[in-house]
Amino acid sequence: MTVAENKVVSINYQVKDASGEVLDASAEGTPLEYLHGHGNLIPGLENALTGMEAGTEFEVVVEPKDGYGEIHAEMVQEVPKEAFQQTEEIVVGMAFTAETNQGPVRVVVTNVSDDTVTVDGNHPLAGKTLTFTGSVAAVREPKDDELEHGHVHGPSCNH
Repeated sequence: MTVAENKVVSINYQVKDASGEVLDASAEGTPLEYLHGHGNLIPGLENALTGMEAGTEFEVVVEPKDGYGEIHAEMVQEVPKEAFQQTEEIVVGMAFTAETNQGPVRVVVTNVSDDTVTVDGNHPLAGKTLTFTGSVAAVREPKDDELEHGHVHGPSCNH
């Protein structure tokens, strides 16, 4: 069976940034399972896996536009420090959820000064070229409820 829309695919993978730093990997003996064609993976990786069969090894380079997007300067903002009155200490790397006109957005503190806090709402991997290596471990038909819900139902699923 080949990787195609509406198939449950299991992959063993490792992802590195352009400097070769490992950013993420599937746990040994525990492949990542996803429902192909439902936006559960970044488009560049999902598109590259289409047509592969179980046992196929891959190396896929994903440019930012097909991954987590480009960096958008408007997503980086300086906010008055007084907006964080509920927080005892603000340090670089802290994450918050900000309410925006488009709904909640996760932001990360990138700088703290006496009067302002700089927050970045870009995805942490935005603007990065990523290299995925690994193999297709298995391909199967989805269960009816997986197809209905648009994702694989595993042990941590709360349906």
